[in-house]
Order: sequence, then C-alpha cells, then structure tokens
Amino acid sequence: QVQLVESGGGLVQPGGSLRLSCTASGSFFRINSMVWFRQAPGKERELVAIGISGGTNYADSVKGRFTLARDNAKNTVDLQMNSLKPEDTAVYYCTININFGQRYWGKGTLVTVSS
Repeated sequence: QVQLVESGGGLVQPGGSLRLSCTASGSFFRINSMVWFRQAPGKERELVAIGISGGTNYADSVKGRFTLARDNAKNTVDLQMNSLKPEDTAVYYCTININFGQRYWGKGTLVTVSS
C-alpha cells in the first residue's frame, strides 16, 4: 500500500507565495518520478512540474515562478510557488511513479489566489 499526503495549500493574495509538500509512504523500492499536477475549476488536469533523476521540467505557465524540490532520502517533493497569479488557483495533486511503473495519486490540496 502506497500513500501520498499533500499539505500547504490555502488562500494567498496575488504576488504571494506558498509551499506545497508531498510525502510518500508505504512499500516500494524505487521512485521513478515525482510530479505535481493541478486542476482548475472547469478545466482539465494539467502538468505543473516533474522531478526525475535527470532533472526537473516545468509547464511554461509556471517557469521562473515555481520550483520543485525532491528529497529522495525522505520521499518528499515540495513545490515552492512564488509570484502567484489568480490563474494559479486550482487543486494541486502530487503523483509518483514507482518500481516498475505503478502510479499513485494524492487527494489534492486547494490553492486559491485572490485578493
């Protein structure tokens, strides 16, 4: 059984910052990737940032503002979000790919950017 727990969401004003955290626990011997997605109201889920052994990639909409930080020893992945915009409002989901390709999702954490 693998579990993902996200935290750090909330209400922030435009231009502000938030840091999301995701911790993976359970039985696995390898995490291949740790990824953040988001889903805004009425929109499809979209990739925000992906952390793999070779590096990190970001959606164009968040480049320069968001930073993914992966801690392999702790099985955590954080998403530092700066210069937040109202269009960043969404439920943010953490997902991991483990072992031979199994994928697990967290339940999501809501980020609201509003004045």
